[in-house]
Amino acid sequence: MLRRASMLLACRSILAARARPFSTDLPAAPSADATFTEAWTKVIPNMDPPKTPLSFMQPRPPTPSSIPSKLTVNFVLPYASELATKEVDMVIVPATTGQMGVLPGHVATIAELKPGVLSVHEGSEMTKYFVSSGFVFIHANSFADIIAVEAVPLDRLDVNLVQKGLAEFTSKLSSATTDLEKAEAQIGIDVHSALNSALTG
Repeated sequence: MLRRASMLLACRSILAARARPFSTDLPAAPSADATFTEAWTKVIPNMDPPKTPLSFMQPRPPTPSSIPSKLTVNFVLPYASELATKEVDMVIVPATTGQMGVLPGHVATIAELKPGVLSVHEGSEMTKYFVSSGFVFIHANSFADIIAVEAVPLDRLDVNLVQKGLAEFTSKLSSATTDLEKAEAQIGIDVHSALNSALTG
């Protein structure tokens, strides 16, 4: 009897969840940029308000009714843009949960990146990058924004320097005396191990 009641409650909660609108169905929130400008004008009416990040962002296109044939990718670093609205067939990102393939029509997702290989597939061509860390934001309209702290094309890496760095950080870890030294050495080992796997695997 108790089991039946708990199953009934679970079914009701699932139905209630389905009745709620998806985030893409919600009405647009009032523009934070307009609110900021209005508040600025009240306080300092004689000076133009500064630009906020929102003023530089372009609105996302609406979610299409059918799945597009291409995935639109933006791949940026703090100092450069590797890909800007590039239409590709697929990207494979090194998420902390494992390698994640992203195709057109992928469900909206946010994933943290770990050190590893990011590959961009376009027809028969494939470009590989080594990324240190970052995030990928996959949108319901077949757009993917990849933000990496550091990235370099895989063909520009020297396997000998990577293996030398791995040996150095392994040595630093064995001689580390403080928690900070141990943490820094472990990060170096993790990154160089991922680099070595990418180049030799």
